[in-house]
Amino acid sequence: MKAAISQLVLPNLPMPEFFAQVKEAGYESVELSLRPNEGSPFNFNVTDADLDGFVQLSKKYNLPVDSITISNSKGNLLLPTLDAIPCIQETVWGLECAAKLGATAALHTLGRFTPELYYEDAYKNAVQNLKIIAPVAEKLNVALSVEFVWSGFLFSPVEMRRFLDEVGSTHIGFYFDPGNMAVFQYPQHWVRAIGKHVKRVHLKDFKGGPLNGVWTRLGEGACDFKAIFAELKKIGYNGPLVSEVATSLASLKDTADDIKKLIKQYC
Repeated sequence: MKAAISQLVLPNLPMPEFFAQVKEAGYESVELSLRPNEGSPFNFNVTDADLDGFVQLSKKYNLPVDSITISNSKGNLLLPTLDAIPCIQETVWGLECAAKLGATAALHTLGRFTPELYYEDAYKNAVQNLKIIAPVAEKLNVALSVEFVWSGFLFSPVEMRRFLDEVGSTHIGFYFDPGNMAVFQYPQHWVRAIGKHVKRVHLKDFKGGPLNGVWTRLGEGACDFKAIFAELKKIGYNGPLVSEVATSLASLKDTADDIKKLIKQYC
């Protein structure tokens, strides 16, 4: 395992500054964030020349791009396929960008409900849409990794496992983020239930309940990292541990050090 960081922590920093600061702080790889905002250094107007520039920065600082996040600007993968086509196309394009950057995983949150979009329909739609995307992900060798977020969808590890089993692709998996589930559940339960579907790991921590909870520095919240790492070890996860800890909670270097201490202590 190695200490990595998501660009979501520093979303608007120019790319050269992002790589330079991350290297100085002691990280070993990065996750870039594809966002709709044109002010973002990595957005849907990015060119192959831009991507090549990112690759050159990655080489210069010896910081591999192990993953990306995809935030769609068009549509929603929970919609019926005909309505979801713009989102499917953007997601596929994001996977192509990931492959050009050398990344082997891409985070996705699927989308959100509306009052008219019922849960069962959203579930069926998402399975169908991911089955359309799966062959592209397989061809590019980039795992599209679904993250549990506070959207009310796939709120159980057993349901998430069933959902991924129904999609039925080795390249449609799960992006594990213990901080996102610590408010409601025990994150280590998700690792055991979902097993080999886990493609990447975000690291952040949380304490408190749904109405009074707060993000914390790693190790100061409710996440039981000893139990979490034990379960990750059981499933054979040996990939990057990607910080999503805000710099308001700990400096870049402090979080890199925290991750390395967790690796040394529990791996």
